[in-house]
Order: sequence, then structure tokens, then C-alpha cells
Amino acid sequence: MTEQNLKTQRRWRTALGRLGWVTLGLVLAIALIADPFHLHPLDSYLHSVFGSESSTGSDDHAEGKELWTCGMHPEVISDEPGQCPICGMNLVRLATGSETAEASTASGEREVLFYKNPHDASITSPVPAKDSMGMDYVPVYADADGAGGATVTIDGATIQNMNITTASVELRSMGDQIRTVGYLEYDEQKMVTVTTKYSGFVEKVFVNYVGEPVRKGQPLFAIYSPELVQTQQELLSAIEFARRMEGAGGDAQRQAESLVRAARERLAFWDISSAQVARLESSGQIVRALRVTAPANGMVMKRMSGLEGMAVRPGMELFHIADLSTLWVNVEIYEQQLSRVPPGATARISIDALKGETLVGKVRYVDPQVTERTRTVSLKVEVPNRDGKLRAGMYATVLLEPVDAGEVVAVPSLAVLRTGQRSVVIVADGGGRFTPREVELGTESDGWVEVRSGLKAGEEIVTSSQFLIDSESNLREAVQKLISSRKPKVAAQNGGEAGDA
Repeated sequence: MTEQNLKTQRRWRTALGRLGWVTLGLVLAIALIADPFHLHPLDSYLHSVFGSESSTGSDDHAEGKELWTCGMHPEVISDEPGQCPICGMNLVRLATGSETAEASTASGEREVLFYKNPHDASITSPVPAKDSMGMDYVPVYADADGAGGATVTIDGATIQNMNITTASVELRSMGDQIRTVGYLEYDEQKMVTVTTKYSGFVEKVFVNYVGEPVRKGQPLFAIYSPELVQTQQELLSAIEFARRMEGAGGDAQRQAESLVRAARERLAFWDISSAQVARLESSGQIVRALRVTAPANGMVMKRMSGLEGMAVRPGMELFHIADLSTLWVNVEIYEQQLSRVPPGATARISIDALKGETLVGKVRYVDPQVTERTRTVSLKVEVPNRDGKLRAGMYATVLLEPVDAGEVVAVPSLAVLRTGQRSVVIVADGGGRFTPREVELGTESDGWVEVRSGLKAGEEIVTSSQFLIDSESNLREAVQKLISSRKPKVAAQNGGEAGDA
């Protein structure tokens, strides 16, 4: 055989081999689409990946048709008995929702929809099974009234094993006391600073130490000021001129009187008391060093050191006096409690230093800003200090009595499942039936939370293991949707569009 003939044979063998592979691929593709054994592996794959209603079956999937599934691979669903194309196990019958409801009505017993792992509700089986610890899977029953798969039914033994407890929805007052702690500080509304509005020299100090109590009008120090001396002289001169012009009448007398008023007003603007001005006018003698008096009752909290002999300027803080007849308790509450404690709310204060004594105060000030680090709001509670026993810095325990908004629908806080976007409670409908229900929450206090919508007083709700029931409801709804999605669409033929079967 010539070399040319050998090359020709090799080319034919290569072409026939490629044609064979193409033919085998077409046969496999037709088998997947036609599905002569009704196993629907492509449909199961589309459901597991996309969760869509796309299918490639025939009209045999009409609603009410028997369905079969694999216990190990529930995504495999077939219209006829057979073996799982993935693991080879025999398929088991999976009843549809309508068949289950009819069977329940006919027999008086509820059919099992599926079984779930007692520890992980996301693991389910269409047949009874045991987990790795030997515990039986929990049956979940079909419920003809549970539209959309929201309501689930659990038998009494399973309820006991799951330790499900319930409580009634109550009408409850959310005005419970708020307990917090704080410390005493000076009442900022009753603190004054002693300063001068003129320059001068302090010649004598009468109050010499911090903590000394003072009365309103009590002398604090004496100051010599050239401005004060000059103004005193002007006042005395104006008074003398006005006396000489008493009988003159006309503009001259009015001008003399205006000079007297101007000198008096200047001294008043410099905080010289009317009593001091009166003594100056009656004596006719200029006072070289005027005494500066306390503007209010209180205790000296600050005194400039080395004050005697010091030259002072306007605005210098020479003394700081605090009225201790009332003090403030600085406390903090959480921002969600703020709406219940407005200014004027009553507070009961217990001071550690005064054992057994309780004081009553009022909320006087609410800080307009929330502390970002602690998410709290500062309050100032005014407390009386009639006997002077209280001291700034003392530790206090405060019971705030919020404004009572009346009775509201409330449930235990532990009964609410919070997902971040919504809040859900599980309603016990009786007979082992449970329904998740979305609620709108309000004020929370002392382990209870207000329900503004979604519940009414007297209903029974689950207070423990409710997350398991919620998982069952979600799984049941997903299975019902999967079963309903078996309604196929006719595959497009000859370039035509797909339509509903």
C-alpha cells in the first residue's frame, strides 16, 4: 500500500471518529430533553440552581399528579417511581398539598408533609429518619387552612420535646419605673460669679477661704478705684449745684437735676447699691474704698488666691458662689426611654451617704444630644437640700417614674423574633397549629415590649423555641412553592414560543 493511500485512510478514520462523538452528543442531548424515564434531571438541576418554575416535562405534570422524590436529594422530583439519577436510591412518593388535604378530610388524621431534623430545621427528609445522635426527625403536618405554607401543625409529643411554652397577649401599662444611677452636682441655675466692671485695687478681703457660707449683701472685699472716686465727687458736686438752682427754675434747674440723675445712674451701672449711694449723699463724704457685697446666698466655691492688694480689671472672676438650697443629680437613660421621661417627671433619689432616706425630685433638664458611644441621654434631676446634708459629688440611685400613657397591647420581649428588617411572633392557634405573624413594636420596658399592630389582647403566642416553628413555616412554604412550580410549560417547538400547558 502506498503512502498516499495510508494518509487517505487516516483522514477517513479521523472524520468518522469526530462524527461519532457528535452523534453521541446529540443522542445525550435528546435524551435529557425528551426524558423517556421521567426522571427530569435537567428540571431538578434548574430548580436547585435558579429556584425558578422552568421545566422541560410534558402535560403529565398536571396538578394532582403523584410525585416521587429521593430521600437524600429532595431536589429530584419525578412523576413515576424509579431510582435517583444521582445516588441510585429508590424514589419515594411525595403527596401534593391537595392530596394531603383530601386524605386528612377522609381519614380524620393529618398527613405528614415532611420530616425535619430536631436540631437543624434546615435539614429535612420526605420519610421518617434519625439524626447522627439517634433522635427521630420531627414530623411536620400538612394544613389545609395554612394558605401559602405559613401555618404549621405539630403533634403534642413533638411540642413537649421541643419545650414549646406559650403566654397570653396582655393589656399592660408601660409606665414602669426606670432605675439608673448618677452623682450630685451644683445647680447651674443658682451659681453666680463676682467680678467688677471697673479697674481698681483690692485693699481688704473679708471672705478668706473656699467653702465659707455667705449671705446676700455680705461684704466680700473693699476696692479702691479712681473711677469710683471721681464719680462720687461728680455726684456730690451735682447735688450741690442742684441745691443752688432750686429757685432759679427754667432750663438751669432741669440741667442741674439731670446731672444728679446721670451720676447716680453711672454708680448703679457699676453695681454700687442704692444703700451705698444713699449713705454717700447723706454724709457728703467720698468713700475711698467701696465694699463689694455678695449678690446671692450660697457658699464660696472659688476664690482668687492672693486677692488682697491685687490690681483687678473688669471681667476678672474674683469669687464663685453657689446656692446649695437645691442640687442637681446628673443621670443617664437610654435613648429609647427618652419619650417616657419628659421634663417635669418625678424621680425618687436615694443617697448612699444618707442611709434609709429617700428624696423626691423633678427632671429639670434633658440634654438635646445623644452620647454616641453609649447611646444614652443625660438628665438633670433637681433635688432639695434643705438641711444642707447633700454635697456635690455624692453617689445617688434614681428611680424615674415615666409618664403613664395608659394600657397598651404588650408581649414578653423574648417572644419576638427580630430579623433586622421585621419583627415576628408565633401565634398559637390551638390544636398544635402555629402561625408566624409580623408585628410593629413600640416602647420596651422591664422585659415587655409594646405591640402597636399585628396582635390583640387575649391571643396566645409562643415564648420559647419559636425560632424552630418559624423555620418549619419557612420550609413548608418553600416545599409548597416547589410542588406548585411543577406545573410545566410546553417546550418551544420549531422556533415557536413556550406557553402554559
